[in-house]
Amino acid sequence: ISFNSVDSSLSSLKNCQSYINTGMDIATHVALDLVESFNDVEDVNSMESVMLEYAAMDRELNHYMKAIEETVNQIKREKPENTPDLKYLVKEKFTALESKNNDSDLQRNEKYMYFKDQVKEMRNQFRHQSGNDNEAIEQIDEDIAVTQSQMNFICPITQMEMKRPVRNKVCGHTYEEDAILKIIQTRKQQKKKVRCPKIGCSHADVKGSDLVPDEALKRAIDSQNKQ
Repeated sequence: ISFNSVDSSLSSLKNCQSYINTGMDIATHVALDLVESFNDVEDVNSMESVMLEYAAMDRELNHYMKAIEETVNQIKREKPENTPDLKYLVKEKFTALESKNNDSDLQRNEKYMYFKDQVKEMRNQFRHQSGNDNEAIEQIDEDIAVTQSQMNFICPITQMEMKRPVRNKVCGHTYEEDAILKIIQTRKQQKKKVRCPKIGCSHADVKGSDLVPDEALKRAIDSQNKQ
């Protein structure tokens, strides 16, 4: 049995998945724009709904591709004499996978979790800008918040303000992208693990795959520099 047409279809589906990923990236940037512009919470929440819709599409697409791959592997393994009904077999496996769906699946979508994390951080970074400057005690709180934010702007490796901060998904610490990648590459050549450069952090195996761009922090740094 030739599976060339099936392989071609799978390739097309994977392209669709890349479009979904792009849509989720755009939705995240729009949400950060809204937070930075102090838009209504409802506007940001609407972008979260968009992210969940994308996550649902991504889950459905993953299940369909998995159903196809499992069906092909089953046929290759069993080698039936007569050509089976591929459409029926794929639909059967797809339905079985979809029947196990629940809302927590969407909450665990990697890009959705990144969205939630970045929006939360963005709100924290820009919260001090919406304070009441007329109240002395609130002004003090705001000054403390600004100082703490500025401290978070410094890379633990270079000890300089970050230009392209990346966040470690495992321990939550941020570093200048080029600096941490250089350390990872050097230690890899030495066949050694990389300990998180943040003082006091116990994470002892920093990997490039664990690093994600910290767009919220970058925006906060850029905003502070414009003031």
